[in-house]
Amino acid sequence: MLKVARVSETPNMQRPAGLPSSPWQSLSKDLPAGLVVFLVALPLCLGISLASGAPLLAGVIAGIVGGVVVSWLSGSQLSASGPAAGLTSIILASLSTLGSFEAVLAAVVIAGIIQVILGVLKAGIIGLYFPTSVIRGMLAAIGLTLILKQIPHLIGADADYFEDMNFLQFDGQNTFSAIEKAMQGIGAGSTLVGLVSLSVLLFWEERVVKRVKSLRLIPGALIVVLLAIGLNNLLDVAAPVLRIRPQHLVNLPDITSWRDFTAAFSKPDWSALKHPGFVMVAFTIAVVASLESLLSVKAVDKLDPHKRVTPTNRELMAQGAGNIISGLLGGLPITAVIVRSSANINAGGQTRMASFFHGLLLLVSLLFLESILNQVPYSALAAVLLVVGYKLTKPALYVTQWRLGWQQFLPFIVTILAILFTDLLKGVTVGLAIGIFYILKANYESAYFLSKPASQQAGPVHLKLSEQVSFLNKASIVKVLDELPNDTNVLIDGSDSSFIDYDVLEAIENFRLSAPERGIQLELRAIPQVQVLGH
Repeated sequence: MLKVARVSETPNMQRPAGLPSSPWQSLSKDLPAGLVVFLVALPLCLGISLASGAPLLAGVIAGIVGGVVVSWLSGSQLSASGPAAGLTSIILASLSTLGSFEAVLAAVVIAGIIQVILGVLKAGIIGLYFPTSVIRGMLAAIGLTLILKQIPHLIGADADYFEDMNFLQFDGQNTFSAIEKAMQGIGAGSTLVGLVSLSVLLFWEERVVKRVKSLRLIPGALIVVLLAIGLNNLLDVAAPVLRIRPQHLVNLPDITSWRDFTAAFSKPDWSALKHPGFVMVAFTIAVVASLESLLSVKAVDKLDPHKRVTPTNRELMAQGAGNIISGLLGGLPITAVIVRSSANINAGGQTRMASFFHGLLLLVSLLFLESILNQVPYSALAAVLLVVGYKLTKPALYVTQWRLGWQQFLPFIVTILAILFTDLLKGVTVGLAIGIFYILKANYESAYFLSKPASQQAGPVHLKLSEQVSFLNKASIVKVLDELPNDTNVLIDGSDSSFIDYDVLEAIENFRLSAPERGIQLELRAIPQVQVLGH
């Protein structure tokens, strides 16, 4: 047995340098970061609603719940939750199956209950088995996808929704054909605003800006948004021909009264529980939302400058509680979302206060800021996401993975390509398959140590088993036993093994029974005998 010494924390133990002891101590960084996340999240919430075939405010409601509620229930300090692009096709299929959005809301509530149960049952341990190479590949792929997907928005030539992260888009285009089509309809005003925004963001990353303390407190994205609104209004007056078209501006619904606000909320239709496909819809939403959340928080932990670790079981329960509330209020399903979380980290967020603040801003914007926010060009927000995307897929990351060898680089690059040409979950599944292959290969090669006597020297062939021998090691052990020459002395030694799987013991027992026929003198040391079927 492996014994782990527990070290109790004492008052004299110091926290890692720069790590805030409470959310309130880092407000100067969290509030600007929350503002950036809000600016990125708002069009995403609206776009995902549009792509899901749901009421426009359903995505905003989900974003509010993700920020205001899930941020405090989750153990992640930097993850931002809300509606996710990966669930759009599932919501569309669920609408077709159940017949109404209200029925889907009931499924979202039940899915949340399933997630809470999964967290209680400690199913979050699955998140600990995602290889680092696959997580890094996922981050790099999301960065590349962000760059490719935002190019049409940057040049004002894409009416597709803002966070269509899949290769095959809901408008019939794919990632590359959308760029080709966009090049044929470039909007001069959007391009001008987009390029100016991108230039400002890049300048904001320069050392000359970071040396000025007062400027460090202002997020570059805020400067970009204010500048973009000003430029857009200036073009309206000075050069109407360059005016940015309405479909390339943020489009918040017009809520002018309390009645408009309350009318935006839909209620679950509980009669849908009787529908034969209801359970499958709820279970599908729960599983996909859970996997996306676990993948996202693992990726966020990799990006966290303080290297904090998110408790995965608590994350499942937090996301489940969020889905219960979102479904009851008329919102889309919620997951932890890597795009918003990356924007949070990139903007300097330190604690959960940044995500909470972004949720509050979503609520305030819905009630009071509609007229201002509807002047924000998508091209300015695209510039923000282009910078986020580049930081996720820097060339140095590829160099690092290459230097680690093929067993790290191949799952990394395969994950990237698979996500680029499919979607997040399918791509990660392909990457995991490659990663598992290398795990199996490593197990195959590390199950034992084989030593043979030198020529013309007496002594047995010594097969010494490793400390942990699982069923994954069976193939390599059977192979080496089959290849042993006849008429030899063999010692199979398990004295250093703390665990030997039954499948391996059965294979050794089969070898023991067949050894006399091959003239092999066999000695077993610390190898338990098992009953083999037929003997």
